[in-house]
Amino acid sequence: MNVTILGAGAYGLALSSMLIRNKCKVTIWTAVESEYKMIKKYNCNRLALPGYTIDKEITITTDMKEALDGAKLIIVAIPIKFLRNTLMEVKKYYKKAHICITSKGLEQNSCLFSYDIVKKILKTSKVGIISGGTFAVDMIQDVPMGLVTASKNKQTNKVIKKCLENDLLKIDVSSDALGTQFWGSIKNVMAIGCGILDGMKYPESSKCLFFTKCFKDITDLVYEFGGNKSTATTYAGIGDLYLTCNSVKSRNYTFGKMIGEKINKDYLAEYVESTTVEGYYTLKSFYKLVHKKKRKSRIIDILYSIVYNNGDLKLLEEFLKK
Repeated sequence: MNVTILGAGAYGLALSSMLIRNKCKVTIWTAVESEYKMIKKYNCNRLALPGYTIDKEITITTDMKEALDGAKLIIVAIPIKFLRNTLMEVKKYYKKAHICITSKGLEQNSCLFSYDIVKKILKTSKVGIISGGTFAVDMIQDVPMGLVTASKNKQTNKVIKKCLENDLLKIDVSSDALGTQFWGSIKNVMAIGCGILDGMKYPESSKCLFFTKCFKDITDLVYEFGGNKSTATTYAGIGDLYLTCNSVKSRNYTFGKMIGEKINKDYLAEYVESTTVEGYYTLKSFYKLVHKKKRKSRIIDILYSIVYNNGDLKLLEEFLKK
């Protein structure tokens, strides 16, 4: 099957290794000329996934028309802040291929999830989300891991599963697109909280308490927004939350740890500017969304206060005690 990946970052490249393993014909598109030249020269993205050699059978291009020609599945693997502009380019050449989204978070101004943005711009129901506890650097190591594909379109789920599932990558199927993307987005926010506790030198037992309280609160919040409670116990729910909240490989966790260690604010700002810390932007959007919908989330309020308003770190300590 012909599969196009939009984005030549770490996760897109890692997924390409699974697609090639499954005998798919893969094209990777990037809008970044320097990234394109690097990959063409070294057969590797030395910045995003150093040490990983891209399969020579993969086509690399900066031409969207060329990238989408003949594609049966389009995997969107770009940060959500670039999603809308990229989709406007896709729209010019889109021919009803199935869409698989990896982009996490909420769009800043609209507070829309990527699933809704894609459906609105491309005017298609062939849209699915993949989410779960997987790091790109682990995926290229050929180790077992699991993802969820979630779509209201059964055929889209089937296509995504067929292209990606193999002896190493387990793909579970769900119809709960809303709940799956909710968990996939908010887990980055919770990872910041876990990182803060680590930076404050709290022990594992305290972080476990935080994780458990957050898991319960998010499960309830997902349900209030219309998602399924059962999604909480999937790879996309507790699986992804556990991984992101407990690994130094997570940029969100690292960012939180720096806050807990009271690292210089200028350095923090530089880290956010130079690194994709999804949780930083997602926190702002979720805070806006929760209040707009007149819902309550104490942990989101606390983290927003700490991250954006220089709130006292003791707020997190009080959350643990109540």
